[in-house]
Amino acid sequence: MNQEIPPSKDPVRTWKSEDRVCDAASIEMLNKAAVDCVDTCYGRMDTQRNQCTFGKNGVCCRLCYMGPCRITPKAPRGVCGADADTIVARNYVREVASGTAAHSDHGRHLVLLLKKVAEGKGGSYRIADEQALRYAARLYDIAESDRTKEAVALDLANLFVSEFNRQEDPLATLKLAPIRRQGVWRNRGIQPSGIDRMVVESLHRTHMGVDHDYRNLLLHAFRTSLADGWGGSRVASIASDILFGTPSPVRSRANLGVLGTKTVNVLVHGHEPALSEMLAIASRDLEIVAEAKAAGADGVTLAGICCTANEILIRHGIPVAGNFLQQELAIITGAVEMLITDVQCVMPSLPEVAQAYHTEVVSTSEIAKTIGSTSLPFDEAHAMDSARALLRRAIANFKNRNPRKVTIPKASQPLVAGFSVAAIKYMLGGTFRASFRPLNDAIIQGRIKGIVGIVGCSNPRTKTDSYVNALTRELIQRDCIVLKTGCAAIASAKAGMLTPEAALEAAGPGFREVCEAIGIPPVLHMGSCVDNSRLLEAATEVVLEGGLGDDLSEVPAVGVAPEWMSEKAIAIGCYFVASGVDVILGHPFHTGGSENVTRFLNQDAQELFGASFHVCPDAKEAADKVMEIINRKREKLGINRKAERKLYDMKDRRALNV
Repeated sequence: MNQEIPPSKDPVRTWKSEDRVCDAASIEMLNKAAVDCVDTCYGRMDTQRNQCTFGKNGVCCRLCYMGPCRITPKAPRGVCGADADTIVARNYVREVASGTAAHSDHGRHLVLLLKKVAEGKGGSYRIADEQALRYAARLYDIAESDRTKEAVALDLANLFVSEFNRQEDPLATLKLAPIRRQGVWRNRGIQPSGIDRMVVESLHRTHMGVDHDYRNLLLHAFRTSLADGWGGSRVASIASDILFGTPSPVRSRANLGVLGTKTVNVLVHGHEPALSEMLAIASRDLEIVAEAKAAGADGVTLAGICCTANEILIRHGIPVAGNFLQQELAIITGAVEMLITDVQCVMPSLPEVAQAYHTEVVSTSEIAKTIGSTSLPFDEAHAMDSARALLRRAIANFKNRNPRKVTIPKASQPLVAGFSVAAIKYMLGGTFRASFRPLNDAIIQGRIKGIVGIVGCSNPRTKTDSYVNALTRELIQRDCIVLKTGCAAIASAKAGMLTPEAALEAAGPGFREVCEAIGIPPVLHMGSCVDNSRLLEAATEVVLEGGLGDDLSEVPAVGVAPEWMSEKAIAIGCYFVASGVDVILGHPFHTGGSENVTRFLNQDAQELFGASFHVCPDAKEAADKVMEIINRKREKLGINRKAERKLYDMKDRRALNV
């Protein structure tokens, strides 16, 4: 079961670490935190045991100063007359808008960097993958033959900039979806225009006295989310591949055991790859390594936390120290000289935790400062110099490490990551026959039952990583290929499920055969949470390859967010459903105060988009629901039959007439 952790009634810690986390490294660090008298998110979860019921149900309205208003049976309407349906829907739209803004602003940053590079103003940055650039240009009908890569990049960057500020025309990126799905969006009236306009309109619609129809509000939530999934997030992945290289399979390791006992340990945490890319290069610079040795260390160990970890992992093989809920635990090792943060998922508690050790927490973004951290804004114009300066600062801090406070867990696991869509196509068909055909055939033949995308953060409301790992094991045993991004991918990495050998131990017989033939893990790590657009890209390739329907809603595919926690996850879930992919949630949205809104999201959306949300608090229940959805789609496609193997003799071969 994945039941919520019951709150402690005693302010003094009474729980066991192994009841709150799964992996050995996190258990060890939580125990150390207790000894060192350091507070973590797990303890703070207990102090928040009396969480607001009105907030959890979405029926608290703070949109104007006649309130706040709380909806109850005795007070069914707010001061302005808004009922539970309106209030819950407005709150939901604002969550989607915030998640869309976060992912898309990340994309804007990369698009503007691409434009600077194209104009010759990129400083240390270059176009790393010209093939990816020219492929993207062709997708958008930008002339690229006989033109310089800089000229092509400038046209593409300008088109991407226009995706943010379009006022009336639909996003150009929508045409990357299957044609039939484009028709669904058009017929439902949810084609988004400019990304920025969608977010602004969300805030306008939810202002006091504007849109009160919960159905109309929720349709705009789906429209806004599409501006994220097929807009900001998609262009972010494209721009990243052009600037830093398209990911291909790399080997590395994951968990806190990747930290060095005698090296200068530097962690990057957040979501912006521009800084981490330069740090990855600078950390291997011979001059920097020599300076670390001169300071008494054996060198520099760079590792990542959260989605920045995934960005440098999939392109450089830089090890992963941990996912979202390990950011405090990494400091508690006492062995981290510097924790470098940028934007998103960074806990404001980090400087307070760091006070117990020698770790310096550095904030590098002007829009994401934290009290108690050192603010050192990253200078993109002199990116390599900024990266080296940070590493030198970390090296200078090495002498302040207190050996008596250092405990580095031994736990770490090998992994293979970097499965971009281009890499998957190459593995399936090589350079000249790169294709999803073998994957489609395996699904049609039943060796692979379906595709499951597992995404999302970790959440201290439940035992960390437990649901994710239990569900993953269950699905690969049932012959499902699992695609992962973000912290969910790191959870599988720590559990040893991101190696080809894992298929031999855990995959069902049909799926194991496929994994052995291709040489892939049963779980494919596809990148950071912004790279969820890669999952939709992969599903689109399945449709375009043929044999499994002509729309995303027909493909035997399901999305799952087991331990999600952020507004970004809500936007992601919405754009998957709007794209025709059912989404299973480990815990519900804050919409329980409105039966109509809940029914719209969990039932009515099925009629509109061919997909909807489902809530399954238990991993086994979720696995059963996944297979129910996949088998229903297989039945509709007429492929839900056992594949029979036949050995052909010469007579049989002649009958094939090929």
